[in-house]
Amino acid sequence: MVTKQNHSSVTEFILLGFSGNPRINWILFFFFLILYLLTVVGNGLIVALIRIDARLHTPMYFFLSILSLLDLSYATTTVPQMLAHLVSKNKTISYVGCVIQMYIFLTLGITETWIFAVMAYDRYVAICYPLHYGVQMSQALCIILVVSSALCGLTCALVYTVFAMTLPYCGPNEINHFFCEIPAVLKLACADTSLNDRVDFILGFILLLIPLSLILTSYVHIFMSILRIHSTQGQMKAFSTCASHITVVTMFCIPCMVMYMRPGSEASPEDDKKLALFYNVISAFLNPIIYSLRNKDVKRAFLRLTGMGEDTQ
Repeated sequence: MVTKQNHSSVTEFILLGFSGNPRINWILFFFFLILYLLTVVGNGLIVALIRIDARLHTPMYFFLSILSLLDLSYATTTVPQMLAHLVSKNKTISYVGCVIQMYIFLTLGITETWIFAVMAYDRYVAICYPLHYGVQMSQALCIILVVSSALCGLTCALVYTVFAMTLPYCGPNEINHFFCEIPAVLKLACADTSLNDRVDFILGFILLLIPLSLILTSYVHIFMSILRIHSTQGQMKAFSTCASHITVVTMFCIPCMVMYMRPGSEASPEDDKKLALFYNVISAFLNPIIYSLRNKDVKRAFLRLTGMGEDTQ
């Protein structure tokens, strides 16, 4: 039996990953490698298209490029290490490395949640006040909104990380996960984690439910405005610009709510890994597909870039 201590004696953690079967791990390696490469290409392509094509230099596409950068960074924080551990006998991560990974992952995730709210506000202004859109969504305001989202991510991630890693970890050191995510790490603490559960719930409320409430409020006004459009074609176009955003918000935020707003005692390691895969890997992979397949401007920019489209003004 491990004796509880007032300090952390663990200097490194072992990430158990998905399976102890080498054959299954090799299958998972190739599957996630392809998924990660497609994620890098997809998100990188969207950022490049928006940067290169002057027609996409608008607030909506500026925020989309930020989202793609966040998705790319988000996946890169965990997937390369996961791939290495799938085919290596050494599955350790240092204590400091675990803290750094946890902090960066949380920073990017929290920032992305607020960027979703910013994107909803952008659509609200564009659809409800189209004549004032250029004035209200100025370049300065767009930058302020992105920087504010990032600062919120940096600050709140620090609170999460400090509360988690100031607990004593005196063994065992095996994390039943594929990266250092807070709920999985807290299960190894040799101390009472009820305060952490309360902090996680409060921060989860602030960082998930408040942005979701802002998104919901924006879309209630958007849909009311769309219903006042007399043209059916105009209604469909307005709905189309919102459908992609609603889809990616749902894919990202719902699993995050389940993960971070429930008591740690109710968490299942296998369920946690599936949820984390969904909002960390699958969501980052699908976002470029959802936006590019439903967005004519992005498709036209790609065709112009490859020389397959007409470069008309």
